Amino acid sequence: MTSALILAGKRHAVVDPLTAAAGVSHKCLVPVANLPMISHVANALAASPEIGQMRVSIEEIAIIEQVPALQQLQSAGRLEAVQARPNLADSVIAASRGLGFPLLITTADAVLLTPATINEMLAATQGADAAVAFARREDVLAAHRDGQRRFYRFGEASYSNCNSYWLRDATALSLVENFRSGGQFAKNPLRIVGAFGLLNLIRFHYGIGTLASTFERFSQRFDKTIRPIVLSDGAAAIDVDNMRTHAIAEQLLLTRAPMAIAAE
Repeated sequence: MTSALILAGKRHAVVDPLTAAAGVSHKCLVPVANLPMISHVANALAASPEIGQMRVSIEEIAIIEQVPALQQLQSAGRLEAVQARPNLADSVIAASRGLGFPLLITTADAVLLTPATINEMLAATQGADAAVAFARREDVLAAHRDGQRRFYRFGEASYSNCNSYWLRDATALSLVENFRSGGQFAKNPLRIVGAFGLLNLIRFHYGIGTLASTFERFSQRFDKTIRPIVLSDGAAAIDVDNMRTHAIAEQLLLTRAPMAIAAE
Protein backbone atom coordinates (compact mmCIF):
# COMPACT_ATOMS: atom_id res chain seq x y z
CA MET A 1 0.00 0.00 0.00
CA THR A 2 1.04 3.58 -0.63
CA SER A 3 0.81 6.20 2.11
CA ALA A 4 -0.36 9.72 1.28
CA LEU A 5 0.52 13.18 2.55
CA ILE A 6 -1.64 16.26 1.95
CA LEU A 7 0.23 19.54 2.32
CA ALA A 8 -2.24 22.05 3.76
CA GLY A 9 -0.03 24.63 5.42
CA LYS A 10 -0.09 28.33 4.69
CA ARG A 11 2.74 30.67 3.81
CA HIS A 12 3.98 32.72 6.71
CA ALA A 13 2.86 36.37 6.71
CA VAL A 14 1.07 35.98 3.37
CA VAL A 15 -2.64 36.81 3.10
CA ASP A 16 -4.30 34.56 0.56
CA PRO A 17 -7.14 36.37 -1.29
CA LEU A 18 -9.29 33.23 -1.49
CA THR A 19 -8.94 32.61 2.23
CA ALA A 20 -9.79 36.21 3.06
CA ALA A 21 -12.82 36.22 0.74
CA ALA A 22 -14.16 33.00 2.27
CA GLY A 23 -13.56 34.21 5.83
CA VAL A 24 -11.62 31.10 6.87
CA SER A 25 -8.25 30.68 8.56
CA HIS A 26 -6.64 28.37 6.01
CA LYS A 27 -6.86 28.08 2.26
CA CYS A 28 -7.62 24.35 2.59
CA LEU A 29 -10.95 25.31 4.22
CA VAL A 30 -12.14 27.45 1.31
CA PRO A 31 -15.38 25.90 -0.01
CA VAL A 32 -15.31 24.51 -3.54
CA ALA A 33 -18.54 22.95 -4.81
CA ASN A 34 -20.02 22.96 -1.30
CA LEU A 35 -17.06 21.28 0.43
CA PRO A 36 -13.79 22.52 1.94
CA MET A 37 -11.22 22.02 -0.80
CA ILE A 38 -9.19 19.56 1.28
CA SER A 39 -12.25 17.30 1.49
CA HIS A 40 -12.11 16.65 -2.25
CA VAL A 41 -8.47 15.64 -2.03
CA ALA A 42 -8.91 13.44 1.04
CA ASN A 43 -11.99 11.75 -0.43
CA ALA A 44 -10.16 10.96 -3.68
CA LEU A 45 -7.22 9.46 -1.81
CA ALA A 46 -9.47 7.46 0.50
CA ALA A 47 -11.40 6.06 -2.46
CA SER A 48 -8.26 4.72 -4.13
CA PRO A 49 -7.62 1.06 -3.31
CA GLU A 50 -3.88 1.76 -3.58
CA ILE A 51 -3.81 4.28 -0.74
CA GLY A 52 -3.44 3.24 2.89
CA GLN A 53 -2.60 5.65 5.71
CA MET A 54 -2.93 9.39 5.18
CA ARG A 55 -1.55 12.45 6.92
CA VAL A 56 -2.32 16.15 6.69
CA SER A 57 0.49 18.63 7.30
CA ILE A 58 -0.95 21.84 8.74
CA GLU A 59 0.05 24.47 11.32
CA GLU A 60 -3.02 24.01 13.51
CA ILE A 61 -3.89 20.35 13.97
CA ALA A 62 -7.31 21.23 15.40
CA ILE A 63 -8.29 22.52 11.94
CA ILE A 64 -9.25 19.00 10.86
CA GLU A 65 -12.09 19.10 13.41
CA GLN A 66 -13.76 21.63 11.11
CA VAL A 67 -13.80 19.20 8.18
CA PRO A 68 -16.26 16.26 8.47
CA ALA A 69 -14.48 14.20 5.81
CA LEU A 70 -11.21 14.42 7.72
CA GLN A 71 -12.92 13.66 11.03
CA GLN A 72 -14.46 10.52 9.54
CA LEU A 73 -11.14 9.31 8.18
CA GLN A 74 -9.47 10.07 11.51
CA SER A 75 -12.13 8.11 13.39
CA ALA A 76 -11.61 5.21 11.01
CA GLY A 77 -7.90 5.23 11.83
CA ARG A 78 -6.86 6.19 8.31
CA LEU A 79 -5.79 9.80 8.80
CA GLU A 80 -3.93 11.96 11.27
CA ALA A 81 -2.78 15.56 11.27
CA VAL A 82 0.82 16.55 11.93
CA GLN A 83 2.33 19.92 12.70
CA ALA A 84 3.60 21.75 9.62
CA ARG A 85 7.09 23.23 9.80
CA PRO A 86 8.24 26.70 8.66
CA ASN A 87 9.35 25.40 5.25
CA LEU A 88 8.23 22.79 2.76
CA ALA A 89 11.21 20.47 3.14
CA ASP A 90 10.95 20.18 6.92
CA SER A 91 7.16 19.76 6.69
CA VAL A 92 7.49 16.77 4.37
CA ILE A 93 10.31 15.21 6.38
CA ALA A 94 8.45 15.65 9.68
CA ALA A 95 5.17 14.33 8.29
CA SER A 96 6.84 11.26 6.81
CA ARG A 97 8.25 10.07 10.15
CA GLY A 98 6.59 6.84 11.15
CA LEU A 99 4.57 6.78 7.95
CA GLY A 100 5.13 3.90 5.58
CA PHE A 101 6.64 4.19 2.13
CA PRO A 102 6.12 4.52 -0.77
CA LEU A 103 4.65 7.97 -0.22
CA LEU A 104 2.38 10.02 -2.47
CA ILE A 105 2.53 13.76 -1.77
CA THR A 106 -0.07 16.20 -3.00
CA THR A 107 -1.58 19.54 -2.01
CA ALA A 108 -4.89 20.54 -0.46
CA ASP A 109 -5.79 22.65 -3.49
CA ALA A 110 -5.56 19.75 -5.97
CA VAL A 111 -9.34 19.36 -5.80
CA LEU A 112 -9.69 17.72 -9.23
CA LEU A 113 -7.57 14.73 -8.27
CA THR A 114 -9.50 11.48 -8.77
CA PRO A 115 -8.98 7.87 -7.64
CA ALA A 116 -8.43 6.91 -11.29
CA THR A 117 -5.70 9.53 -11.67
CA ILE A 118 -4.06 8.42 -8.41
CA ASN A 119 -4.06 4.80 -9.56
CA GLU A 120 -2.69 5.80 -12.97
CA MET A 121 0.20 7.64 -11.37
CA LEU A 122 1.09 4.87 -8.93
CA ALA A 123 1.03 2.26 -11.69
CA ALA A 124 3.72 4.18 -13.58
CA THR A 125 6.26 4.43 -10.75
CA GLN A 126 7.88 1.02 -11.13
CA GLY A 127 11.66 1.24 -11.16
CA ALA A 128 11.74 4.88 -10.00
CA ASP A 129 13.05 6.40 -6.80
CA ALA A 130 10.80 9.42 -7.19
CA ALA A 131 8.16 10.64 -9.62
CA VAL A 132 6.55 13.93 -10.61
CA ALA A 133 3.12 14.16 -12.27
CA PHE A 134 2.52 16.26 -15.38
CA ALA A 135 -0.30 16.79 -17.87
CA ARG A 136 0.03 17.73 -21.53
CA ARG A 137 -1.03 21.21 -22.52
CA GLU A 138 -3.67 19.92 -24.92
CA ASP A 139 -5.20 17.72 -22.24
CA VAL A 140 -5.29 20.57 -19.72
CA LEU A 141 -6.98 22.87 -22.23
CA ALA A 142 -9.39 20.08 -23.17
CA ALA A 143 -10.46 19.91 -19.53
CA HIS A 144 -10.98 23.68 -19.54
CA ARG A 145 -9.69 26.22 -22.03
CA ASP A 146 -8.69 28.64 -19.25
CA GLY A 147 -7.75 26.11 -16.59
CA GLN A 148 -4.01 26.72 -16.67
CA ARG A 149 -1.94 29.55 -18.13
CA ARG A 150 1.60 28.47 -17.33
CA PHE A 151 3.20 25.56 -19.15
CA TYR A 152 6.71 24.19 -19.29
CA ARG A 153 7.92 23.85 -22.87
CA PHE A 154 10.00 20.83 -23.86
CA GLY A 155 11.29 19.61 -27.19
CA GLU A 156 8.26 17.48 -28.01
CA ALA A 157 5.40 19.21 -26.16
CA SER A 158 4.37 21.57 -23.36
CA TYR A 159 3.30 20.36 -19.95
CA SER A 160 1.87 21.60 -16.67
CA ASN A 161 2.82 20.30 -13.25
CA CYS A 162 0.06 18.49 -11.33
CA ASN A 163 1.33 19.11 -7.78
CA SER A 164 1.57 15.38 -7.10
CA TYR A 165 4.81 13.63 -6.22
CA TRP A 166 5.87 10.11 -5.25
CA LEU A 167 8.82 8.88 -3.18
CA ARG A 168 9.83 5.22 -3.13
CA ASP A 169 11.46 5.18 0.30
CA ALA A 170 13.06 7.35 2.96
CA THR A 171 16.29 7.74 0.96
CA ALA A 172 14.33 9.72 -1.65
CA LEU A 173 13.64 12.37 1.00
CA SER A 174 17.04 13.81 0.12
CA LEU A 175 15.35 15.25 -3.00
CA VAL A 176 13.02 17.29 -0.81
CA GLU A 177 15.97 19.34 0.43
CA ASN A 178 15.85 21.28 -2.86
CA PHE A 179 12.58 22.84 -1.72
CA ARG A 180 13.81 24.02 1.68
CA SER A 181 13.74 27.63 0.45
CA GLY A 182 10.07 27.31 -0.45
CA GLY A 183 10.04 25.80 -3.92
CA GLN A 184 8.79 28.97 -5.61
CA PHE A 185 11.07 28.39 -8.58
CA ALA A 186 9.01 30.38 -11.08
CA LYS A 187 9.48 33.52 -8.97
CA ASN A 188 13.14 32.94 -8.15
CA PRO A 189 15.19 31.34 -10.96
CA LEU A 190 18.32 31.31 -8.78
CA ARG A 191 16.68 28.54 -6.78
CA ILE A 192 16.61 26.43 -9.94
CA VAL A 193 20.34 27.04 -10.40
CA GLY A 194 21.02 25.84 -6.88
CA ALA A 195 18.73 22.84 -7.15
CA PHE A 196 19.23 21.68 -10.73
CA GLY A 197 22.39 23.36 -12.01
CA LEU A 198 22.99 26.21 -14.46
CA LEU A 199 23.16 24.03 -17.58
CA ASN A 200 19.88 22.37 -16.70
CA LEU A 201 18.34 25.80 -16.09
CA ILE A 202 19.39 26.99 -19.56
CA ARG A 203 18.08 23.84 -21.24
CA PHE A 204 14.88 23.99 -19.22
CA HIS A 205 14.30 27.69 -20.01
CA TYR A 206 14.70 27.22 -23.75
CA GLY A 207 12.81 23.94 -23.98
CA ILE A 208 15.88 22.01 -25.13
CA GLY A 209 15.32 18.28 -24.87
CA THR A 210 12.26 16.20 -24.15
CA LEU A 211 10.56 15.85 -20.81
CA ALA A 212 12.04 12.36 -20.45
CA SER A 213 15.61 13.43 -21.31
CA THR A 214 15.36 16.40 -18.93
CA PHE A 215 14.47 14.10 -16.07
CA GLU A 216 17.27 11.75 -17.05
CA ARG A 217 19.68 14.65 -16.47
CA PHE A 218 17.98 15.46 -13.16
CA SER A 219 18.36 11.80 -12.20
CA GLN A 220 22.08 11.92 -12.95
CA ARG A 221 22.53 15.10 -10.92
CA PHE A 222 20.82 13.68 -7.84
CA ASP A 223 21.87 10.04 -8.29
CA LYS A 224 18.24 9.01 -8.08
CA THR A 225 15.88 7.76 -10.77
CA ILE A 226 13.33 10.58 -11.04
CA ARG A 227 10.51 9.84 -13.45
CA PRO A 228 8.04 12.26 -15.04
CA ILE A 229 4.59 10.71 -15.23
CA VAL A 230 2.21 12.15 -17.81
CA LEU A 231 -1.37 11.81 -16.61
CA SER A 232 -4.23 11.39 -19.05
CA ASP A 233 -6.63 13.69 -17.19
CA GLY A 234 -5.60 17.28 -17.88
CA ALA A 235 -7.84 18.52 -15.06
CA ALA A 236 -5.27 17.17 -12.59
CA ALA A 237 -3.13 20.20 -13.43
CA ILE A 238 -5.84 22.69 -12.46
CA ASP A 239 -5.37 23.54 -8.80
CA VAL A 240 -7.24 26.26 -6.89
CA ASP A 241 -4.90 29.24 -6.76
CA ASN A 242 -7.16 32.25 -7.34
CA MET A 243 -10.72 33.31 -8.08
CA ARG A 244 -10.45 32.22 -11.72
CA THR A 245 -9.27 28.68 -10.98
CA HIS A 246 -11.68 28.43 -8.05
CA ALA A 247 -14.61 29.06 -10.40
CA ILE A 248 -13.22 26.62 -12.98
CA ALA A 249 -12.62 23.85 -10.44
CA GLU A 250 -16.08 24.33 -8.99
CA GLN A 251 -17.65 24.13 -12.43
CA LEU A 252 -15.77 20.92 -13.27
CA LEU A 253 -16.57 19.29 -9.93
CA LEU A 254 -20.27 20.05 -10.20
CA THR A 255 -20.31 18.78 -13.77
CA ARG A 256 -18.62 15.52 -12.75
CA ALA A 257 -20.87 14.53 -9.86
CA PRO A 258 -23.40 17.19 -8.84
CA MET A 259 -25.62 14.80 -6.89
CA ALA A 260 -22.72 13.20 -5.01
CA ILE A 261 -21.30 16.55 -3.95
CA ALA A 262 -24.69 17.92 -2.91
CA ALA A 263 -25.22 14.87 -0.74
CA GLU A 264 -22.00 15.32 1.24
